[in-house]
Amino acid sequence: MRLGVVGLGYWGPNLARNFASIPGCRLEWLCDGSPVALERWGRAFPQARLTAELDELLASPELDAVALATPVPTHAELATRVLQAGKHCFVEKPLAQSVAEAEATLAVAEQAGRLLMVGHLLEYHPAVTRLKQLVDDGELGTVYYLYGNRLNLGKLRQDESALWSLGAHDVSVVLHLLGEEPSECFAHGESYVRPGVEDVVFCYLRFPSGQAAHLHLSWLDPHKERRLTIVGSRRMATFDDMALEGKLTIYDKGFDQDVRSWGEYLARSGERLSPALPNSEPLRLECEHFVECLSNGSTPRSDGRSGLRVVRVLEALQSSLREQRSSAPPAAATV
Repeated sequence: MRLGVVGLGYWGPNLARNFASIPGCRLEWLCDGSPVALERWGRAFPQARLTAELDELLASPELDAVALATPVPTHAELATRVLQAGKHCFVEKPLAQSVAEAEATLAVAEQAGRLLMVGHLLEYHPAVTRLKQLVDDGELGTVYYLYGNRLNLGKLRQDESALWSLGAHDVSVVLHLLGEEPSECFAHGESYVRPGVEDVVFCYLRFPSGQAAHLHLSWLDPHKERRLTIVGSRRMATFDDMALEGKLTIYDKGFDQDVRSWGEYLARSGERLSPALPNSEPLRLECEHFVECLSNGSTPRSDGRSGLRVVRVLEALQSSLREQRSSAPPAAATV
């Protein structure tokens, strides 16, 4: 399977590193508009051909697929060009910056008969995989609600808010765990550093089955947190991606009915368990999944339709953000 990587900024070289080392996959091309980046990573991957022009890469008849790690505003446009050229496409999250763009890109993939996969990395994290099993097997009981903190004193961006830069991670995981889209989306945010670009956003999602999710997204915070907690009727669990050990913790906590009386409940606080997880790099698992799907024609876990669902929620939250700027309290946006 011959593949090219487009975009050699922060994340593209990580994709190149993984694809270059997967059996049955050959890193054929590297593409970037920066001569410095091409020279640097060309030395690291001498087997790859170098180009600053995407058209040159797409014209290669031997190339099977392209992985895009370019700025978010270019995702939909470049993915469309890749698919129209007859190549399979892996594109980093989010798939697009609007539902219209995402739907158009997905339509091109289906018309071209080519595979489209979106890089929702956390869906491939061993802790999230185990958490999904716990939810599906009923080990947590009925899921009540989830909440996540994705915080950092991070890089300020000009072309995307904390919602679009950080929220795609947690929205994709929440949708993956619950298996449905929210019926209501609320968001409130503030632009403290750069006018018009929210650096802190609070999101609330309500789902048809009654579950709720709250997300705190910020790159203006003294803490570095990447944590998601899910509360069920039987047990509760936390995925802490910043923890060196015990990234997934299951708490045997909840309320049990007191059989000695009618309608009384007693708090239960049992043992805490951190199950053993595979020591596998999530990005490696994600890249292997893409190559495997290309090889056997299966549908990726985070396919184009999954990417569209995430964009649909992000757009609804963005709509709520716009509403809260002009009115109070913030209005709900329906997906």
